[in-house]
Amino acid sequence: MDNNEVLILTGSDSDLPKMEEAAKILKEFGVKFEMTISSAHRSPERTEELIEEAKSSGVKVIIVGAGMAAHLAGVIASRFPLPVIGVPLESGTLSGVDAFLSTLQMPPGMPVATMAINGARNAGILAVQILATSNPQLKEKLVAYKKRLAMEVEEKAVSLNKYGNK
Repeated sequence: MDNNEVLILTGSDSDLPKMEEAAKILKEFGVKFEMTISSAHRSPERTEELIEEAKSSGVKVIIVGAGMAAHLAGVIASRFPLPVIGVPLESGTLSGVDAFLSTLQMPPGMPVATMAINGARNAGILAVQILATSNPQLKEKLVAYKKRLAMEVEEKAVSLNKYGNK
C-alpha cells in the first residue's frame, strides 16, 4: 500500500465490477490507490491487517463497498482515524436498502460518508475532493472536471433543441 492515498475495499469479488467505478475516477485524476477484497465477517483478521497497513502506509481515505448487512465500512471506521466512504451495494432480497441503512446509521463517533446504493463513482469523486483540500493540482483538476460536466449538459440541451424541443 506504500504511496497509495486511497484504499478501496469490498467484501466480495462479485462486487468488484460496481467498485471499479471508484477506481476509474481515481485513475482519471491520477490518484494512487489499491483495491482489494476483505470481509468483516468472513476474514476479520485480514480486515484488521489491512486497516493497520493503511494507517502506517499513508492512506488518507478508504472507500468501502458492501452489500447486505454492510458492516465492513463501520468496522473500518472504528479502527481507521481518517475519512471512510461507504458504498452500499445492491444485493439480496432488499436490493441494497439494507446495506444503505446499515452504512448510513452509524453510532456517534464512527462517521461513514454514505453514498447512494451502487454509488462508487461518487465515492471516487468524494475521495478526490477530500485529497484536494491539501493538493492544489488535484483541486484544479476537479474544477476542470466539473466544468466539463456542465459543458456536457449544455451540449445535450443544444442537441435536444435541434429536434424542436424547448
